[in-house]
Amino acid sequence: MNTKTEDKSPDPGESAEAEMRRSTVNDVMTREVVSILEFTPYKDIVRILLQHGISAVPVVDEQYHVRGVVSEGDLIQKEARQGDGYPEPWELLARRGRGARSKAEAELAGELMTSPAITVRTGTGVAEAARLMRRHGVKRLPVVDGSGVLAGIVSRGDLLKPFLRSDEGIRDTVVQEILRDTVCVDPRSVDVRVRDGVVILEGEMENEFVAHDIARMVRELDGVVAVVDRLRFRMTGRSSPRTLHGPAA
Repeated sequence: MNTKTEDKSPDPGESAEAEMRRSTVNDVMTREVVSILEFTPYKDIVRILLQHGISAVPVVDEQYHVRGVVSEGDLIQKEARQGDGYPEPWELLARRGRGARSKAEAELAGELMTSPAITVRTGTGVAEAARLMRRHGVKRLPVVDGSGVLAGIVSRGDLLKPFLRSDEGIRDTVVQEILRDTVCVDPRSVDVRVRDGVVILEGEMENEFVAHDIARMVRELDGVVAVVDRLRFRMTGRSSPRTLHGPAA
């Protein structure tokens, strides 16, 4: 068993504006990662998962490059085959596919692991990591640096942490960082209310583009569940009430 601890900063490509308002996997990931080598035996893998209360573990080489992931789902293939005390009929394993057959007979992590692993780079936004999990149907992502070296691991639960942000903290960011510092409008011209992560914006903007930009930037803030946009446009004199859902919604 290996334990890798690293402190990675976000990629320098992230703009200061985006970094100021959006969490990355670096902010929520587990940095002290339990990992195994490709020649780790089956029973040792089971022991490690139970000992640490985890459902999967990254497989790395001696330089901590991620080679794959072994999950409970990979390990259970052997148990399913031996559940009745007899080897599972070959024709049933054939229906499950070649991967299931090989994993049912595997003894080492390199034979059990799902490879290549679905990983995410350090500095990746939380929303992008969530989309990657959804697209590939996985519950966790090893986080790697530019060289493919393991830097941490992020789970579905980790990606929900930004929603614990307080309503007061969200409102302060909207007023100070978006209205005053980014859009350069008088914060007093917009009534900003936040309740349970839902942001309500009311006021009159110079034009439609400014109003839309404000609503878009608020929607991208950490912890925002939805935006109720009631901003009016001075040039047209019309209002545009609408609800915009946050990225995770």
